Amino acid sequence: MANDPSGDLQLAPLHGDPRSLEEWLTTFHLASVVLDPYTNQSAWILPTARRILHAFSGAAVRVNFIVTCTPDEAREFLGPLADEFLVFCDPDRVAVKQLGLSALPAFVFVRIDGKVAASAEGWDPAAWRAVARQIATVTQWSAPTIPDQGDPTPFSGSAALG
Repeated sequence: MANDPSGDLQLAPLHGDPRSLEEWLTTFHLASVVLDPYTNQSAWILPTARRILHAFSGAAVRVNFIVTCTPDEAREFLGPLADEFLVFCDPDRVAVKQLGLSALPAFVFVRIDGKVAASAEGWDPAAWRAVARQIATVTQWSAPTIPDQGDPTPFSGSAALG
């Protein structure tokens, strides 16, 4: 179960200057897929994560990836997704620690008030569906189908702290 992070948590985007979580939440909620680019598990979920984040791209939520690496490594791992989505780099796993995650990939919904409203760790389609439904409810949007054709079979993920 994820923890509520500090509003002072600094999130560093690939394009732009770091800002506090509180600043990122000024206008929109955050829907984050948290990945470790050094594991197969995070690579396996990329197409599914892309599909899910695209489904919420018009909703009142900042869809994004949090990647536990440097900007150069994030660009290499994500390829064109690095330009398609907001990407935060977390090489020291500060955000991962503050969120209290134990397995990656993870799907985390942080409301505008800084509270974690829902989270899922590893690839558990039912848990990711619950996060998506929570986002859809709060933003009055349609939730994507999870799982969908082509999604991987469930897996537990890798250790979040490396």
